[in-house]
Amino acid sequence: MASEKKTSFVDHTSRLQMIFFSWTKDVLIYIIVLNLFVEYSPVVIIDSFTISIITAILLKILLESILVLEHKIAHFLEAYKIIRILIIWLILFGSKFLILEVIDFVLGEHVELGKFWDVFLLALTLLLARQVFQWIYQGLGRAEPPQNEATK
Repeated sequence: MASEKKTSFVDHTSRLQMIFFSWTKDVLIYIIVLNLFVEYSPVVIIDSFTISIITAILLKILLESILVLEHKIAHFLEAYKIIRILIIWLILFGSKFLILEVIDFVLGEHVELGKFWDVFLLALTLLLARQVFQWIYQGLGRAEPPQNEATK
C-alpha cells in the first residue's frame, strides 16, 4: 500500500499568487460590504450585482492607490511630524471626493454612494472589514502548530 502524503493547502506560494489572493479576498469583502450598504442604507444605490463587482474592483484600485500615496508621503515627511500629519489628513479627507468623482465618472448613474460622510463611512467600513478578515486569517495561522516535514 502506497504511503499517503498529506499536502498542505499551498506548499510554496509565489509573490504573484499572494497578490492575486490578496486582491481576490479584498474584492470579495468589498462586494459583501457594498451590497450590505445597498440593502441597509437608503443613500447607497447600485443598479445590479455586476455593477457592484465593478464598483468593488474600482474601490480596491482607488483605496490601494490612496494608501500607497499616503504611506510614501508619510515616509518622505517622517522628520516633519506636524506637516506629515496635516498632509496625510488632507489626502485621506480629499480622497473621499476623488472616490466620489471617479465612481461617478466611470459608472455614472448606475452607482450612487451618497455624500462625503456616506463615502467616508463606506471606505472606513471597507478597510475595517478587510482588517478584521486579516486578523482572523493570521490568528488561524498562529493557532495551528507548524507541521514538520515527517508528517507531510
